[in-house]
Amino acid sequence: MNSVMSNDGTRIFYEKKGAGPAVILVAAAASDHNDTKRLGELLSEHFTVCNYDRRGRGSSTDTAPYAVEREIEDIDSLIQEAGGSAYVFGSSSGAVLALDAASRLGSSKVRKLFLYEPPFIIDDSREPVPAEYVQHLNALMAEHRRSDAVEYFMTAALEIPAEYIEFMKADPSWQVMEGMAHTLAYDGMIMGSTQSGQPLPTARWDVDVPVMVMTGENSGPMFHGAASALVDLLPQCEHRMLSGQDHSAVVMAPEVLASEVSGFLQPSADQIPR
Repeated sequence: MNSVMSNDGTRIFYEKKGAGPAVILVAAAASDHNDTKRLGELLSEHFTVCNYDRRGRGSSTDTAPYAVEREIEDIDSLIQEAGGSAYVFGSSSGAVLALDAASRLGSSKVRKLFLYEPPFIIDDSREPVPAEYVQHLNALMAEHRRSDAVEYFMTAALEIPAEYIEFMKADPSWQVMEGMAHTLAYDGMIMGSTQSGQPLPTARWDVDVPVMVMTGENSGPMFHGAASALVDLLPQCEHRMLSGQDHSAVVMAPEVLASEVSGFLQPSADQIPR
């Protein structure tokens, strides 16, 4: 893997593949570059893809104390490495980080955004994430309770029924998530107040570039409501649904998603092969 040094000395590792306009892939909570690996391979037919490990995950290092601004600086360092401007794709909470980065860095650096299912909770379509969510995750990590932190994320943030958790723990992916458990609070801080059941803040994002927010046809109402709210909030935002898909499309249906991403970011690009 390649690497770049962020402003605070954190080393960010990334895979670089393909040729063409630069696209940076921003992973979701409890994920690293492996979750977007196949998507990146497909996009590399038309783009130079930078698929990176967010700080504290995979090969990338970490530097305390955490702040969302540090992750924006990580993306900025990757953009500079890519030539000074890039398209940015983000999934779930990674989509919200991508929005923050576009707002902070401006249109000269972030040219377009493709956001897959930012998990805003802005109405009563589901229970809000607990107000003490980040504090509780940090308390669990202070006691080195990594598995409990992952379980809390699964039940409180994702609303996975408690009776499924023991089965999930038997899967090798649980240990992978345990390795990234300390970063779950990072994504909680990125989400901020946007999972409280209240309307989106009107002043958080100053983004005037083309934005596509996509939701899976089979995903819950909260995701579609969140997408509609972004369309109302951002001046160049549109919403489309991905037929037959849900929140797992980045991992489970990368071929279908890659075609949509490619068509939006660079409409002249040929159809992604399937």
